[in-house]
Amino acid sequence: MSAPPDVCPNCFEPLRGARPRFCSACGQETTVNPPSLTEFAQQFGGAYFATEGALWRTLKLLLTKPGELTKQYLAGRRKHFVLPLRLYLSISVVTLLLIRLTGGSVVGNLDNPELQAKLSSHRGTIQLALGPAQAGLKDGIFYCERLPEWVCHRLSARIDVDVPVFIQRMHLVQDRIVGNMGGAMFVLMPIFALGLWLLYRNRRLGYTEHLVFALHVHAFWFVVFALMQLPSETVGVVGLLVILGYTVLAMRRVYGGRWLPLLTRACALAVFYTTAGVITVTLGALVALLA
Repeated sequence: MSAPPDVCPNCFEPLRGARPRFCSACGQETTVNPPSLTEFAQQFGGAYFATEGALWRTLKLLLTKPGELTKQYLAGRRKHFVLPLRLYLSISVVTLLLIRLTGGSVVGNLDNPELQAKLSSHRGTIQLALGPAQAGLKDGIFYCERLPEWVCHRLSARIDVDVPVFIQRMHLVQDRIVGNMGGAMFVLMPIFALGLWLLYRNRRLGYTEHLVFALHVHAFWFVVFALMQLPSETVGVVGLLVILGYTVLAMRRVYGGRWLPLLTRACALAVFYTTAGVITVTLGALVALLA
């Protein structure tokens, strides 16, 4: 319902005398028009790039001082920084869009142990590897290892009925995994926080405090993932090393402790998180194949 011309269109406060530019009650402009593209750009910039430099201040701390952003948040200094969830969502959306536009993947290819899903076919042989699990045809004979029986049955039916369609579907698995990467990471992030909560029970921190750390660390990972889209294998290797080093340094700054216990916890967290990642990606690949 539109407001009468002599009242504020936002709060319906009467406008007395000469029509002011702004409402004295709520502060909104008294004359509103359909937004232009320029106004949309200004609104976006005001929310993400201005706000007294909150985004730039947050990114600077995130990129240059591992763990410091989490320390500031847990200490209660939050006004001048982008909130953890908003920061993570903003960076992850931009990165995933970049990955889709460049046709790349988070780790460059699926030969990485965490995201392995390969298919080779020649002379009646099809080999599918999903992490530790394997299935396929060898000299025309189907085999399936380390997968549930019902999954083996479905794969056998797919391969036997229409091999070309199965191969075509397998070639689409990487695109499916990349397309669902945002959702997968959003699922894995609470698991990362759970691992921290289990490893640092003696710190008496709540689960949500570990989740803040996970949000900040994963936001940094997505920044590195974006840089890893550069066409260079060296960039991919360096990126993974940077991710590992940054995470350890962030743990050191937030949780403290001596280096040996810290590295032990970091290794345990890596195993825990990698296992969860392999399971998640394997399930995603199977869904893409069997859907």
